[in-house]
Amino acid sequence: MNPITIEPIDKTNWEEAIAISLLETQVNLVPTVIESLAYAYVKPWDAAFDPYLLREGDKAFGFFYLSYTPASTDNYWIGGFQIDKDYQGKGLGNQSLYMILESIQEKHPQCQIISLTVEKSNARARALYEKIGFINQELENQDGEVIYKMKLK
Repeated sequence: MNPITIEPIDKTNWEEAIAISLLETQVNLVPTVIESLAYAYVKPWDAAFDPYLLREGDKAFGFFYLSYTPASTDNYWIGGFQIDKDYQGKGLGNQSLYMILESIQEKHPQCQIISLTVEKSNARARALYEKIGFINQELENQDGEVIYKMKLK
């Protein structure tokens, strides 16, 4: 198995990113990659919004974004995390999350808390996040999604 790499989405790889597709039952659980790229342009929530491609060897298999307030210690949100339907069930989600957390700590050493939201009905994602160490805050955002947080360090 090749190592997983994380690369910023730019003009060289955006087409690979938008080719990532989910199972029919998953499409309503996360924003599409195209929607997320629009968010990166508009920055609806925070001052910074960075979209990333997940790759194993030369094959793009996943996507996520980081929305954050630069220099803050606690306003970092992982969003849009998805693994292409052809790559699910192989442990890539688990490995990718560890890589994402490592990457955030490298690029944003001041970050102490990472947050994310999950659709209530998405039991698989909730179990994955809890296994990695995210804690259900027993709170919902304005869209009715459950908020999870993880303390770093």
